[in-house]
Amino acid sequence: MAENMAQLVDQGRKALAAAIGNAEAGGPRSELAANVADATKTLGVVAEYWLAKPEKAAVAQAELYGGLSEIWRQTMRRYTGEDVPPVVAPEPGDKRFDSPEWEQNPFFDWLRQSYLYASRWAGDMVERAEGVDPHTRAKAAFYTRLISSAVSPSNFVPTNPELLRATIENRGENLIRGMKMFAEDINAGGGMLKIRQSDDTKFRLGVDLATTPGKVIWRNDVMELIQYAPTTEEVYARPLLITPPWINKFYVLDLNPEKSFVRWAVNQGFTVFIVSWINPDESKAEKGFEAYMHEGVLTALDVIEKATGERKVAAAGYCVGGTLLALTLAYMAAKGDDRIDSVTFFATQVDFSEAGDLQILIDDARLEALDDAMAKTGYLDGVKMANAFNMLRPNELIWTYVVNNYMKGVEPAAFDLLYWNSDSTRIPRANHSFYMRSCYLENRLARGEMVIDGVRLNLRQVKIPVYEIATREDHIAPARSVFRGAKFFGGDVTYVLGGSGHIAGIINPPSKGKYNYLTGGPVKGSFDEWVAGAKETMGSWWPHWLLWITAQAPGKVKARTPGGGKLPPLCDAPGEYVRVRS
Repeated sequence: MAENMAQLVDQGRKALAAAIGNAEAGGPRSELAANVADATKTLGVVAEYWLAKPEKAAVAQAELYGGLSEIWRQTMRRYTGEDVPPVVAPEPGDKRFDSPEWEQNPFFDWLRQSYLYASRWAGDMVERAEGVDPHTRAKAAFYTRLISSAVSPSNFVPTNPELLRATIENRGENLIRGMKMFAEDINAGGGMLKIRQSDDTKFRLGVDLATTPGKVIWRNDVMELIQYAPTTEEVYARPLLITPPWINKFYVLDLNPEKSFVRWAVNQGFTVFIVSWINPDESKAEKGFEAYMHEGVLTALDVIEKATGERKVAAAGYCVGGTLLALTLAYMAAKGDDRIDSVTFFATQVDFSEAGDLQILIDDARLEALDDAMAKTGYLDGVKMANAFNMLRPNELIWTYVVNNYMKGVEPAAFDLLYWNSDSTRIPRANHSFYMRSCYLENRLARGEMVIDGVRLNLRQVKIPVYEIATREDHIAPARSVFRGAKFFGGDVTYVLGGSGHIAGIINPPSKGKYNYLTGGPVKGSFDEWVAGAKETMGSWWPHWLLWITAQAPGKVKARTPGGGKLPPLCDAPGEYVRVRS
């Protein structure tokens, strides 16, 4: 054990050296300080309310003391052999306390209940503070959740019975393995912790992931355009162009043959084109939304016409790729360009007034700090974006892996979706700054104030058929927000509400038989009214979408080969840009 502890100290020294070395080279230390300062300031607003209301504060303190005292009394009764019900229990789905010892051992049960009671009390203190503006309250609740998640007894060896037992049985070797992984992940993140969520050695692009056959038929400074090979003798005349997000890589839509939306669409008879965005370096710092529109979506339309001879295209956009597609449609409408004749939006927002949890992290001060950091590099590092999303779900996306990887010393299993999630991309400075400010902070598209390439954008001018799929548990593009945004378009809108969240609810192949979806009338009235009048159908929404999109343009032609003989393929799918790691 003593020898193992010495090795543990050595591995810890290496991790600390990696973090300090990066900070001295201009790493994330100043950003961490800014985040701590913002948390202190935000929670200070809540504290000021309670300090100014001593009578109410005394009542709140009595509630905390009373609850903790009752938990202690119940624990003492358990030590005498009584069977007593818990004062407080974990929320459904909270897996931190799954080990039977948390309930069977009175000491660990006392720790668990005391923690749960105190953390919920802290959250209530934020909610009960009067006169706090909504954004500050939301940030205070966010920071309270972060702190509560961090101090959970499940995160420490002496206070987690499962970790304590594993450490004793392994004579500390689990901690040595964990600290070694911790040091490696600090190095991989350039001084920031890049938590490994999957075994990266088990997946190869084009072999295990992104395997649908196709060719890259175009490449420029912002994207590669992939055309997939047909699997049917005839295909729909109208090509399908997909614009995925650039915050992650496109192959979430082509994970493996069983989960691939791309492969499924090809098998239904579509000629599918997909944009694979570049993983930019500092040379692409000035590539903003305007460049992504012109060199991405509009260029793709030109290339598709060359490859297929078809001027009209059906388009689909996912997340921020859908937002880009929406503003491109408004731009095209203003210019009289009618090449896109139907559009599908996967979990896409155009009105950011109810934009979900990510909005908590966005204000002038934070964006100014990000702009300063991006001015030095020319881009937002993918690790920073991934960490921001992880903080929105700290128990599931941070502490689960901290405990399993760095304390149990267990390498994560191979999981395709988590491999994709960790395969982050950089974002050009101009692109990220425009998106955060013009969309999240100022909501310019919904307000009719967004200007692209000298054109003021008006979504009312977009009169083509629209299919909007949102999901119930999406915390990035909430269903209410998507519903609200659907009202801005000038044509017929079909709104569908699927099950699950931002990824699993969209990537939901019919063969799995999972979840459900709701369909209803026009996007009028409130979201709750629409849901109340909607019809539920079990299973995937993909077949419903298929009926909708084929009704828009049912004509078929002979199957097309990638490039159509006019554009020599540059390489096999999934291309070169997707292989560039951050």
